[in-house]
Amino acid sequence: MKAAPFTYHAPRSIDEAAGLLASLENAKVLAGGQSLVAMMNFRYVIADHLVDLARVEGLAGIKVANGVMRIGAMTRQRELEFSADVERLCPLMKAALLNVGHRQTRNRGTIGGSLAHADPAAELPAVCAAHDALIEITGRRGTRKVPFAEFSLGFMTTAVEPDEFISAIEIPLWPEGHGAGFREYARRHGDFAIVGAAALVALGPDKAVQRASLTLCGVGTGPVRLDESEKLLTGRRLDRAAAIEAAKAARTVEAMSDVHATADYRRHLAGVLIFRALRDAAARFGIEI
Repeated sequence: MKAAPFTYHAPRSIDEAAGLLASLENAKVLAGGQSLVAMMNFRYVIADHLVDLARVEGLAGIKVANGVMRIGAMTRQRELEFSADVERLCPLMKAALLNVGHRQTRNRGTIGGSLAHADPAAELPAVCAAHDALIEITGRRGTRKVPFAEFSLGFMTTAVEPDEFISAIEIPLWPEGHGAGFREYARRHGDFAIVGAAALVALGPDKAVQRASLTLCGVGTGPVRLDESEKLLTGRRLDRAAAIEAAKAARTVEAMSDVHATADYRRHLAGVLIFRALRDAAARFGIEI
């Protein structure tokens, strides 16, 4: 099957892109196309206009300043995967990217495209949720920044309006040397995750957990932060007993059933994968759990 007829637009500036989206009826943004093009070919999405952001200046690149990593929305996943700054300052993203599709899809896929697509099982939205990222959204009316907790509105639905596009992502960085781990279960490598788990941990001089962030993807309509599991970890030593308690609490998450897995199976995976992600995070401190 092939996509329905559409008109292709290739703006060169942010203002031109914003103007097109504000003036065109039934327009879609092309930010890599690894999901959108397939959906158009199956006629799951029918667009009259396609606005390609690939040539727009100022929408790609990685900058670090004042404890924040700013990533242009059109930054390719491959660039993030091989970035020394990402590996050193945001190791959770590096770990998550190794589970995103295949090398060929990461060559074209962008971080902004992944966030805008908002697949419940996608890894990069889970990383943004774990880091409490800010999503910069641009349109003819100007630019606004939305906390990720307010960005994801439901199944494949975000705070981006039809005449807007994601222009950048700002990730508040944890202290260097923090622990990070990402684990997921998929039926085949490169498939969307049935469940994925992200863990961030910062320890004090006494090896007690000063701060924890635990996030799941694939269990519901979007990434889920595990507040109760985070509270169980904070203030105590990071050891096997603490990880087991956090994993047990993760199994109480509200989960969905679909053709891929039941809610009960997803809750089971949530506990298993949170434990494994915490084990990876602890290993960065030389702690074996």
